[in-house]
Amino acid sequence: MKKTFLITGGAGFIGSAVVRGLIRSTEHDVINIDKLTYAGNLESLREVENGPRYHFVKADIVDGDSLRRIFRDFQPDVVMHLAAESHVDRSIDGPATFIETNIVGTCQLLEVAREYWQALKQRDPDKAAGFRFHHISTDEVYGDLEGTDDRFTESTPYVPSSPYAASKASSDHLVRAWHRTYDLPVVITNCSNNYGPYQFPEKLIPLTILNALAGKPLPVYGDGRQIRDWLYVEDHARALVKVATEGEVSETYNIGGHNEKTNLAVVEAICDLLDELVGTAHLALRSHRDLVTFVADRPGHDRRYAIDARKIQRELGWGPQETFETGLRKTVQWYLDNETWWRRVQDGSYQGERLGIAI
Repeated sequence: MKKTFLITGGAGFIGSAVVRGLIRSTEHDVINIDKLTYAGNLESLREVENGPRYHFVKADIVDGDSLRRIFRDFQPDVVMHLAAESHVDRSIDGPATFIETNIVGTCQLLEVAREYWQALKQRDPDKAAGFRFHHISTDEVYGDLEGTDDRFTESTPYVPSSPYAASKASSDHLVRAWHRTYDLPVVITNCSNNYGPYQFPEKLIPLTILNALAGKPLPVYGDGRQIRDWLYVEDHARALVKVATEGEVSETYNIGGHNEKTNLAVVEAICDLLDELVGTAHLALRSHRDLVTFVADRPGHDRRYAIDARKIQRELGWGPQETFETGLRKTVQWYLDNETWWRRVQDGSYQGERLGIAI
């Protein structure tokens, strides 16, 4: 059955992958709400922006009146909440923005969704019965792992380490409270580290690729032995749509890539791919690995994350299609092939273009 998906943060890295995937492979309508902060980029949606099933609205999720107009005008069947401030270093330098967007914004969205859903039960009970609020979160809410064999499960206690992780943990608790108190039909997902095309260059993988191409130092925190589970963004997008459409109300699903790598190993793998694909003659280096530079560790840096994704595999039949090696090669090649995109992101020249409908 054709549905209307309302996606917050749809111009961001993960959100744009969800939007592209929905438009490419389904008949659903997609409403993209995005404030277009520094990491929101409509150029990531060029392939779908003129399609009849896609609509963009420039709005801030902390603005309840704007959200109410959007719900009234588009009558969504599914809300997928991806809008968030998400960079740990930025949260350490300025936590207040993370509290405002990730906590206050989530509260506003929940309240508007609740009002909409409760009214919908009166006028269209069948549509109300199928309504879902899908909150997309992170494995960072769990803190870190001590052992080498442990994994985060859906019942792992929350022990967030950074202001970013704490703000996401808070938003998770709000979503569960709105289900418990108001019976709002919600699902939650917690994912591991994403990577892939269109990722903003402040994150580890695109930052390493672009610094290496420019012959700049490749900063690695501490000893580089922090371990993360890496998830290709298009695999994640498929999982999110599956949870939004097939997941059980009130359930949480962990989504991981089954690809645990140290940060240093990730950086070195990128260097090796660049040695192969572009060479080093232009840099007068033996290898891009010569650019690796160890820097002081970030405060409160979690040592290891690892996701147990057996529940979503068992109950919904989802599994990643990309290994880390295949996904990383696709990612590096994408950045090599899309210099115009990342240069415009770096210099900010894409900002202010094609802003859609102003609310």
